[in-house]
Amino acid sequence: MNMKNLIATLMLGLGLAFGGVNAIAQTATEAPAAAMETTEAAPVAAEAPAAEEAAPTVDKGDVAWMMVSTILVVLMVLPGLALFYGGLVRSKNMLSVLMQVMVVFSLITVLWAVYGYSLAFGGEGLIIGNLDRVFLMGINADSLADTFTDGVKIPEYIFVAFQATFAGITCALIVGSFAERMKFSAVLLFCAIWFTFSYLPIAHMVWGAGGYLLDKGALDFAGGTVVHINAAMAGLVGAYMVGKRIGYGKEAMAPHSLTLTMVGASLLWVGWFGFNAGSNLEANGGAGLAFINTLFATAAAVLAWCIGEALGKGKASMLGAASGAVAGLVAITPACGSVGPMGGIIIGLVSGFVCLWGVNGLKKMLGADDSLDVFGIHGIGGIIGAILVGVFAAPGLGGTGGDDFAIGSQVLIQAEGVLITMVWSSVVAFVAYKIVDMMVGLRVTEEAEREGLDITSHGETAYNR
Repeated sequence: MNMKNLIATLMLGLGLAFGGVNAIAQTATEAPAAAMETTEAAPVAAEAPAAEEAAPTVDKGDVAWMMVSTILVVLMVLPGLALFYGGLVRSKNMLSVLMQVMVVFSLITVLWAVYGYSLAFGGEGLIIGNLDRVFLMGINADSLADTFTDGVKIPEYIFVAFQATFAGITCALIVGSFAERMKFSAVLLFCAIWFTFSYLPIAHMVWGAGGYLLDKGALDFAGGTVVHINAAMAGLVGAYMVGKRIGYGKEAMAPHSLTLTMVGASLLWVGWFGFNAGSNLEANGGAGLAFINTLFATAAAVLAWCIGEALGKGKASMLGAASGAVAGLVAITPACGSVGPMGGIIIGLVSGFVCLWGVNGLKKMLGADDSLDVFGIHGIGGIIGAILVGVFAAPGLGGTGGDDFAIGSQVLIQAEGVLITMVWSSVVAFVAYKIVDMMVGLRVTEEAEREGLDITSHGETAYNR
């Protein structure tokens, strides 16, 4: 090795050791090229781990859980809600209720894909989203939706489908308020209008980016305001505007099959695990909390309703047990991911007792023929859950609230969400019923109602005689 090469080699070693690249460049021509390649490659290598960390994570367990949850919510509606409602009406109207639940759910599911998802979850509006996702434009198999953990996502198609089931069951719930007397065409037209102008704005305000109630800090884990209070107010307004059933209060209108009602309530309970735990959007401890609350709170509500009936009437009924289960499910829905199991049990107990009063004392006070007690159970239960989550989400009571959680201020925020939902849904429902009445009429004829909607509206019966 000649002297020149020896000096260049020594200088290169010193340059690499102390970062003196410029010093190397002044002593050799080949050495600096190698040194520059080394130093330029270093930042790329350093950035690679960061890029990997920023890449979204899609866990197959989350994907599988969300698909199962979506299926469970469909099970809640078909056959759960359909059988629960169907068993409660008279046999001559059984099939009409099954039809209304099934077709309303199908109609809203299609409207959700056309424009509902975009208006509920598109953009960052204060009250409503935008039309960027109309007809699901811009969404494909590779599109991802955020979950509650930074960097963790699920396929957007699954999120769209999951939320579609929520919209569908909300509108199907309303059917119970005017069962046995409303025109089939009127039911569908009303649901389309109300879905557009009540469900979508409330869903965006509570769950959508930039939504008013979301930004205020309102807690509604799985739909106490969006689903239950929203639907209950629309149903109560409908009960007034459609009018009472012929013979209401004078003729016997007992449920024709409590067996089917019990089966329906049981399917609702099973499906509700997808409804509540699925709203966590991930298969983790948060889903586990919502899952166990759905179990415990519902069981507590069943016991409370039965105890209340036994104390008031001397006997506990199967109808009461089924109603108590639904009341508990409704009440825990907004709170299931935010309260501890003991808080969930208390919410269940309160809902069981208060909803029992709601379908008896309060219903008489209101004077409305809410056929299947949609307001007494979903409205009252939803209000109970929406308010009490502001109490039991406190970390000192086993909830998931942060260190700065304040019960008083949170309850006020919850009450504001309840009030906005009640007023908004009522006004939209009133206008929608008026429009439908002018277009197709709300109610079937007296002759059709007496004969039963199965034959007069659909030309078939639920049972062969």
